[in-house]
Parts: sequence; structure tokens; C-alpha cells
Amino acid sequence: MDADEAFDLVKMHLVDHFEIPPEKITPSANLFKDLDLDSIDALDMIALLEANLRVKVDEDELKKIRKVKDVVNYILRHLPE
Repeated sequence: MDADEAFDLVKMHLVDHFEIPPEKITPSANLFKDLDLDSIDALDMIALLEANLRVKVDEDELKKIRKVKDVVNYILRHLPE
């Protein structure tokens, strides 16, 4: 999976599960300020991605995620081989 595919997947999850308009979702969009997610929403999103991609969740790293591109990079770093 490359960065574009990971971004498309994150975008799909945000649109489908959180009803965020697709035009608001950009790599630099802040999950909390721009997309109006709260911390529970962010955890739910990571749980969905973990279940679908079998991505290992590292709670210390999750605390640093603020932007859509952070989620994309997290996925790319933690995808199983």
C-alpha cells in the first residue's frame, strides 16, 4: 500500500463512519479543528483501521496524531509485512 491508497482508505472511513464531507478531508486537515472529531472519534477511527488492516495500535504514537497525514503515515509504518 502506498500513501495515496492509505489516504483514500482514511478518507473513505471518515466519510462513511463520521459523515464528514469529502471536500473537507485533505492530508493537512486537522482531525479535531478542521474535521470536528473528538478524542473518542479518533480512537474509533483507529480501531476501524486496526480491524480492517490489522495495524498494530501503539497508544503513545496515537497521542501524537493530529492531522489526516499523521493517520496515513501511522498506517504505512504499522502495516503488517
